[in-house]
Amino acid sequence: MSNSEMYSELGISKEVLAFSKDVLDSLKERFEKIDEVAEYNQLKVIKAMKKNKVSEMHFNGSSGYGYNDDGRDNLEAVFADVFHTEEALVRPNIVCGTHALAIALAGNLRPGDELLSISGKPYDTLEEVIGIRPSKGSLAEYGVTYSQVDLQGDGSFDLESIRNAINERTKVIAIQRSKGYQTRKTLSVEEIARAIKFVKEINNKLIVMVDNCYGEFVDTVEPSDFGADMIVGSLIKNPGGGLAPIGGYIAGTKECIENCAYRLTTPGLGKEVGASLNINKSLYQGLFLAPTVTASALKGAVFAANIYEKLGFKVVPNGKESRHDIIQAVEFGIPEGVIEFCKGIQAAAPVDGYVEPEPWAMPGYDSDVIMAAGAFVSGASIELSADGPIKPPYAVYFQGGLTFPHAKFGIMMSLQKLVDAGIVKLF
Repeated sequence: MSNSEMYSELGISKEVLAFSKDVLDSLKERFEKIDEVAEYNQLKVIKAMKKNKVSEMHFNGSSGYGYNDDGRDNLEAVFADVFHTEEALVRPNIVCGTHALAIALAGNLRPGDELLSISGKPYDTLEEVIGIRPSKGSLAEYGVTYSQVDLQGDGSFDLESIRNAINERTKVIAIQRSKGYQTRKTLSVEEIARAIKFVKEINNKLIVMVDNCYGEFVDTVEPSDFGADMIVGSLIKNPGGGLAPIGGYIAGTKECIENCAYRLTTPGLGKEVGASLNINKSLYQGLFLAPTVTASALKGAVFAANIYEKLGFKVVPNGKESRHDIIQAVEFGIPEGVIEFCKGIQAAAPVDGYVEPEPWAMPGYDSDVIMAAGAFVSGASIELSADGPIKPPYAVYFQGGLTFPHAKFGIMMSLQKLVDAGIVKLF
């Protein structure tokens, strides 16, 4: 049976297959550049693992208090070396990226301090952490104030407004690398580096925290290479390589990470406790695979951008722009477009591929959200997934793909659903 016959059996029409092939044939040079970045990052990870003498004993887990967990401690040293930081906190009891960000903020802010976001409004789930939307235990309840400086119309940092916003109470500067549920561009490491330099020239005691989610291993450098005091992310996104079953990381300066560890566990204990149970091997192996898995997701995002741009939809980033995260936004303008796209991604999934996603009132969001994610690890957005809020401009956010063939199939299936619903016409 040929590939085209297999696609047909899986529900892909000849028209969708031909349209997709034309787009894919134009992307060979782009994909070669992605592979070059993946090769560099693969070597960077291997170098860190060799330096820290990773061995089979490090795959053993611990229980109870987790004292003397060599595997856990060594993994944190590996992460610190990969991201070129003094320390790292890499734990399974950091339950998601939002939790990791909350730990980083609460660990380093005190009553009377101010948090200043210089990349505009943060991701939706952080609103309750900060207290923009009232919630029990928010930073606002502990006397931490918040202000923000929006990005300029072209998506660049508004340096003059940042200068004016920094005051004697400003303690932490937050930068969100990825777009979240916005249709702004993702910030490049180079842009973030210039902003960090600008902030540090105003006050070098300011702590710069970068939400690095979805951006790890997309480039050969990270924000921590340019003076970020903390970079924060989830292990069920890029750095977990699809194998991490749970967890998050914070990498940065020794003082910042110590503060984070005291917040995660308890003052006086910090990094010394926290059992790794039996998942160390998955975290090591996931990190090892992360550069090539991220490359697969990037290829899928580039493919999606070019497919939907060719059909006339607004895509962010566009089909030719340089990429700085694995997320691809497609703006449909109608809720049915978002819903049918997500149905296609779900239909292509190896897990729960027989169900149809529906919008629902998901905790932490101010509107119904639809999520398609037939994943081996629940909610793992390094695996093929798509989601979006059911509100204007009705944009869907596509990401992930442990392998490019799967990402390719998912995009083709999303297009097939849109064609079948009469939302898209190919010819």
